[in-house]
Amino acid sequence: MQRRTALASFGLAFAAGARSAPELAGLQLRGQGRFRYFGLSIYDARLWSAEPVEAARWAEQPLTLELQYARSLVGREIAKRSLAEMRRQADIADAQAQAWLAEMEAAFPDVKAGDRISGQYEPGAAAGFFFNGQPRRRIADARFARLFFGIWLAPQTSEPALREQLLGTRAAAR
Repeated sequence: MQRRTALASFGLAFAAGARSAPELAGLQLRGQGRFRYFGLSIYDARLWSAEPVEAARWAEQPLTLELQYARSLVGREIAKRSLAEMRRQADIADAQAQAWLAEMEAAFPDVKAGDRISGQYEPGAAAGFFFNGQPRRRIADARFARLFFGIWLAPQTSEPALREQLLGTRAAAR
């Protein structure tokens, strides 16, 4: 019980502090969860939006996904893993994949524990990326944006439990 209270307090305290980030202005926290790989915490993910997000219609509304990293990672590796996850959802021609990889490599810097990369999803238009609250890059490609955010939010995600937590259809892991 005490651990749950501490985790809930951390989540509330972080949510209050995160509201000062410019990319989160006017948005409400809709769900959050932790991504682990072989038991190691990699990042905490938070989904923000102005309106509630329906799981079946997530791709139809603007939203922001925030990742706060728990460890150091190389930006190029983040981009490569993102592309591999995007390919779980759809066939992507090699030339298109290389173009998107270059865009993501430019968008994602190396990170250390505590750093945040946030992505703003603009349905049918683009994805905009921020690093620690500072604008980083906007990729004006609707298909890229849908597939990128689908890494976490599409039914084909490799992490369905995290998807449920982000979309508010499952309680956060304790």
